Amino acid sequence: MAPTEAKILSNYLLIPAQLPTIVSLQEFIALFPRPLQSSPQVRSLYRDLQSQRNALVDSVASEIDHEVKRGKALRREVIRTKREAESQEYDDEVEIERMLFGDASNAQSAKHTINTIIPDLESAVGELEGELERLQREEASLLESVQQTVGNLSDLRYGRPGNSQLREQVLDGLGDLQETCKAKK
Repeated sequence: MAPTEAKILSNYLLIPAQLPTIVSLQEFIALFPRPLQSSPQVRSLYRDLQSQRNALVDSVASEIDHEVKRGKALRREVIRTKREAESQEYDDEVEIERMLFGDASNAQSAKHTINTIIPDLESAVGELEGELERLQREEASLLESVQQTVGNLSDLRYGRPGNSQLREQVLDGLGDLQETCKAKK
């Protein structure tokens, strides 16, 4: 059986990408000068690097899943387009016959059969799944934006603003406001 797109991508992008595959903990420790090799911070650094690498591998895995689904949707779209082109040819023939002989020509209107409705339903399911994925990505983006805003507000609450010059800017703005108020009196 031929390997699938997902299997090929996984074998070449995911399996060799794990940090222990690239460099073991012992090899990593050996990269540091002798006095630092026994430091617990080296192990902590390796664990941190490993978690970052795992996050990257997870991201690549989700992109592979997305690409596989996109490939399936593209194949369904090609099949649907081909089917529409074939049905259009049939409809043209029927229309010509109706024009020549009228409704008495015994030309029947096209009706769905079990063989034509199942692929249409499958393509509709695929399109709905694609729309659902798009909405989920949009939801994740909005959630990330809201979480970032909440984090920024939390920073303000605990006195750790992201803008280090914020204090001076606020004081300058208040001073300008006071001058404007005094000028209007």
